Amino acid sequence: MLPFLSKTLLFPYWLTLKIRHLLYDSGIFKETAYPVPVVCVGNITVGGTGKTPFTEMIIRYMQDKHRIAVLSRGYKRESKGFVLATVNSTHREIGDEPLQIKKKFPGTIVAVCEDRREGIEKLLQAEQKPDIIILDDAFQHRKVKPSHSVVLMNYNRPIFGDNLLPIGRLRDLPEQIKRAQSVVITKSPLFGERNGIILEEEAIEEIGRIEGEWRRKLRLSGRQELYFSATSYGAAVPVCPNIADTRYLYTRSAIFFTGIANDSEFASYMSDKYSVEGSIRFADHCNFTKSDIDKINSWAKKHPGSAIYTTEKDSKRLIGNTYLSKDVLQRLFYIPIETNIIPQSRKTLFFNQILSNL
Repeated sequence: MLPFLSKTLLFPYWLTLKIRHLLYDSGIFKETAYPVPVVCVGNITVGGTGKTPFTEMIIRYMQDKHRIAVLSRGYKRESKGFVLATVNSTHREIGDEPLQIKKKFPGTIVAVCEDRREGIEKLLQAEQKPDIIILDDAFQHRKVKPSHSVVLMNYNRPIFGDNLLPIGRLRDLPEQIKRAQSVVITKSPLFGERNGIILEEEAIEEIGRIEGEWRRKLRLSGRQELYFSATSYGAAVPVCPNIADTRYLYTRSAIFFTGIANDSEFASYMSDKYSVEGSIRFADHCNFTKSDIDKINSWAKKHPGSAIYTTEKDSKRLIGNTYLSKDVLQRLFYIPIETNIIPQSRKTLFFNQILSNL
């Protein structure tokens, strides 16, 4: 696309963002602070940075000593207003990502609300108030003034090499990274993994080599901490444990389908671990309608000896789906995902920063 045409298309969105941030920065639009620590986990691009696994890392680290609440807008849910999640909630009530968190961490308070201020106020009115509130995907929700903001960025899609929507994937101005206390580069392919363990010496060496360049390109200030995180995958889990045929866990032949923003890392993992016979990609947060499931069912029939895999997030939108054939349910598994800041010394620093607000 010609440069002048690109600038013409981007200008209205750029101007809107510029004015909006100016109104908040000048105090004309008010930000509300709260008496409990509020940690915002967000990004500047649209999807694909690993917010949910990162939020789960925070919960995993802090849940034994603190009462944690996760507040999300519940993207693509069918309900409205404030909804407090239970382990029996559905993705249609609260969204797939909040459901994944609640299923994995039933002791964690999980709620959804389009208005983050309303959501926080309702959480603080509860009989058991949280010690800390994690705001999922709220970096652009400036009505709330968080005590600590974390911006996640995909290693393979840095903001300094991208454009604003609709030409690129930036949902906000790259300069707004200045508001974050922590910047985390996720999904880096650089770190060696053996038996599910990231080797500390390899991580330290690689980060030392690239950290300065990333700080310079992102124009980070001295007060901003830069971290790198690595993704690891766990053992496959049946989507429908009651009828799953676990013998398929031991076959090398596999097919998979996804409905996430960026499945390149998952696809790479599948190719490394299995002999992949085919794959189907659906839109991000796909609701898996009857026509979608019909496509999966007929496709699976063509690969009768293959195990069928999907992502952990996608599996939450398949719970209770009555269109899936018994054959598919017997062979259908999801791959759990986990994120960690590396090396361990940097992970400790990150949590010390957050805990200093408690």
